[in-house]
Amino acid sequence: MKSNFTYFMPTEIVFGPGTLKKLASLQLPGKKALLVIGSGNSMRKHGYLDRVTNYLKQNGVDYVVYDKILPNPIADHVAEGAKLAKENECDFVIGLGGGSTIDSSKAIAVMAKNPGDYWDYVSGGSGKGMEVKNGALPIVAIPTTAGTGTESDPWAVVTKTETNEKIGFGCKYTYPTLSIVDPELMVSIPPKFTAYQGMDAFFHSVEGYLATVNQPGSDVLALQSISLITENLPKAVEDGNNIEARTALAWASTAAGIVESLSSCISHHSMEHALSAYHPDIPHGAGLIMLSVSYFSFMASKVPDRFVDIAKAMGEEINGATKEEQAISFIKGLKKLIKNIGMEDLSLSGFGVKEDEIEKLSRNAMDTMGGLFQVDPYKLSLEEVMSIYKNCF
Repeated sequence: MKSNFTYFMPTEIVFGPGTLKKLASLQLPGKKALLVIGSGNSMRKHGYLDRVTNYLKQNGVDYVVYDKILPNPIADHVAEGAKLAKENECDFVIGLGGGSTIDSSKAIAVMAKNPGDYWDYVSGGSGKGMEVKNGALPIVAIPTTAGTGTESDPWAVVTKTETNEKIGFGCKYTYPTLSIVDPELMVSIPPKFTAYQGMDAFFHSVEGYLATVNQPGSDVLALQSISLITENLPKAVEDGNNIEARTALAWASTAAGIVESLSSCISHHSMEHALSAYHPDIPHGAGLIMLSVSYFSFMASKVPDRFVDIAKAMGEEINGATKEEQAISFIKGLKKLIKNIGMEDLSLSGFGVKEDEIEKLSRNAMDTMGGLFQVDPYKLSLEEVMSIYKNCF
């Protein structure tokens, strides 16, 4: 066990089916919210926006709606949302929706209180890594998906379209002050996206367990999340109204977010960010799935030890005399899970990715999200990153 670590998890989490209605009575961190939603119609269609605005009125809180966030959010919309927040004198931000919306809310909350351009504060790539001197507006997260864990971590993933840089940024100010995690808001997610999002949470936990900065608290939650997702994701994909499975996945996602707060993702995420930076129609979870067997097969061959625990958490029988042989049990479990959620036919070529992009993608992953390569359990070379991409075709 590690004897030196820092545990910092400042978010109040209100969890459980039916908890959205508590928005009417909870003490909120301000009196006028910038309410951020996606550019699609789902928040309106399913009545979630109306419910949230009604509860805010009951709580005596005013609001302004910003509704342009894309599935792969962009820096231009962060600037636009922050401008709207300042013009309307909003004193906190609510993110209602999936990871892209809540991530954007965090970035908007920073830029509503700090000068310059969002990319001035981003670390990595062409970001300037400036200090966030003025803090951020308080953030309330209301996730309607189970996957990103953004309700319980500080990270905001945003793309700078001019340079194809998709980078995760966060600081102590970008943890949500309050998160309301109501699994009833997740029953409307179609099977395909349930699968993509659930696997995002799965990989957050796997990567957080493997990262060199793992710690006792992150280990416990990572293995629990992996176990819950293995058991419940196929059930939720098959029957979206299964509230028990949805609740298990909602907690697995939130727990995986805490894992990201206490530990870190590794370069599997960097490699996916490069993919969806150049191909923004690739859902993040789909990109992770398509890279996963190649990536983790390589890592398991180099640093097998912790893969054995993950395989056990998935309920796999551990076969083989050596650690390397035992680690392959995780790859078997991973392939089985991908098949059980109907994603075994996903392919990079199906999303228009070509083999001649491999070097460009590899360099982008290592340049823009190089920090995650620093916490890998095995240090990858450019040639090895390229070989992992190549084995995905």
